[in-house]
Amino acid sequence: MYIFYKSAACRPSRKVTRGFTLVELVVFISIVSVAVAGVVGALSYVNRSSANPLVQRQAMAIAEALLQEIQQTSFSYCDPNDTNAATATSYAGCAADSQQALTGPSPATESRYNQSNAFDNVADYGNFTMPDANCAGICLLGDATPINGLTGYVATVALAAVGGSSSFPGLSSDAALQITVTVTGPANTRVVLRGYRVRYAPRV
Repeated sequence: MYIFYKSAACRPSRKVTRGFTLVELVVFISIVSVAVAGVVGALSYVNRSSANPLVQRQAMAIAEALLQEIQQTSFSYCDPNDTNAATATSYAGCAADSQQALTGPSPATESRYNQSNAFDNVADYGNFTMPDANCAGICLLGDATPINGLTGYVATVALAAVGGSSSFPGLSSDAALQITVTVTGPANTRVVLRGYRVRYAPRV
């Protein structure tokens, strides 16, 4: 009589499968919840603070148009309507309306929206803001009627004498102006453009 014994090597192996414990599962869910909440919060903040592309383009268009308008205006010592505008070689040579101050129109009766007595010198745009008392929104040159669809936009202008700087060496301080146009709009939109205007002669 033969007795056969199965050796340990011949026995089928048993794979031990271990699942998650309740504590591990709770920790995992907590970590994932915190991560998801952080991502959602970040996306929400970006969505609130980022500008709509259409709004951004509109603000840029307003800023570009206003900057170009100012740069194409005369830059003389005197108001173009001053009797000495064509001959004055300094601000002191003006008969009445010197353009030395960069804080507003000279004479003060001039308005960007009045075609018969309009802004006619770069210096008239100093501290200009739109909307203002004459325009309830964003208005075209020579027209005080607000443009439809541009509610919520604000445009401001700042002028600074930059002659004699590294960009304009050899020029007197008041012979070159830096024009800064800032436009703000909905959704925290902000556009800033800078340009320059140089006086080439008393009449230009």
